[in-house]
Amino acid sequence: MNLFSFEYPFIILLLAPIIYCMYKCREQMKPRFFVHLHFLSAKKSFLKLEWLLKIAIFVLLCIALASPIVVDKINPSNRDGKDIVLAIDGSGSMNASGFDVEKEMSKEERLSRFEIVKIIATDFIKKRESDNVGVVLYGDFAFIASPITYEKEIVSEMLGYLSHGMAGQNTAIGEGIAMSVRAFKHSKAKTKIIILLTDGEHNSGDISPKEATSLAKDENIKIYTIGMGNKGEPDEALLRKIADESGGEFFITESAKELKKVYDKIDEMESSKIKSKEYLLKDFYYWVALLFALGILLYLLFREVRR
Repeated sequence: MNLFSFEYPFIILLLAPIIYCMYKCREQMKPRFFVHLHFLSAKKSFLKLEWLLKIAIFVLLCIALASPIVVDKINPSNRDGKDIVLAIDGSGSMNASGFDVEKEMSKEERLSRFEIVKIIATDFIKKRESDNVGVVLYGDFAFIASPITYEKEIVSEMLGYLSHGMAGQNTAIGEGIAMSVRAFKHSKAKTKIIILLTDGEHNSGDISPKEATSLAKDENIKIYTIGMGNKGEPDEALLRKIADESGGEFFITESAKELKKVYDKIDEMESSKIKSKEYLLKDFYYWVALLFALGILLYLLFREVRR
């Protein structure tokens, strides 16, 4: 986002005495009397213009000293973070409720597991200030819901449009991993991460989790696996094996609170070095004001020489 500002805005205060002089400090000319006043009409007109041009020069110099700038808070040259793909289970079982214990106890409207994942994942995406993030949804098959991009608002918006069942009712974990690997096709990041979440067992798809994990290893992609739900629902042995073989880590969660802690832990474990820094790209435009001031000054000098 580009913002217009001044590097030294306090110098603009110098304009106050200039504006005051526009009304109070005009040149006092001694009265002279001539019979033929029409001889002085043109000169009098130019003297008024000359006075305004002098004021304009001072105003432009003040603006130049204040150093007008255009600030780009999202500097592409600083986007050297990590590429992350969130592979989210969108099978029929993700429609189950009761995962958010706090809302259940407070008798508020229960959210499905899928809705809870979207809320927590959106919060995670927004925290990854220096990284590119993408989303893959899988069920019977897998598809890239949002390609890997730096535009977090777009990823969050696309995530909001997703619903369980869009990719089928079953759970093709192998397809989810394989499609996530494909999402890194144009990635140039040194660190590539897949965060795979599921509440079930692999029971669909043409690609086995073992084959898909091998593809990820060949591309140096680390996989964090998250099993959510009650004990025995997710295939803990499979998820642990996927994480271990790819250099990632396995987590198990039984509530929304625990799931949020897992995403926070991954965020901390995979923090980017430049995450806490703010980089600004500044374009300086003081030369524009100086150019105009110089043009006016040359014009006044030219008129003075012509006199």
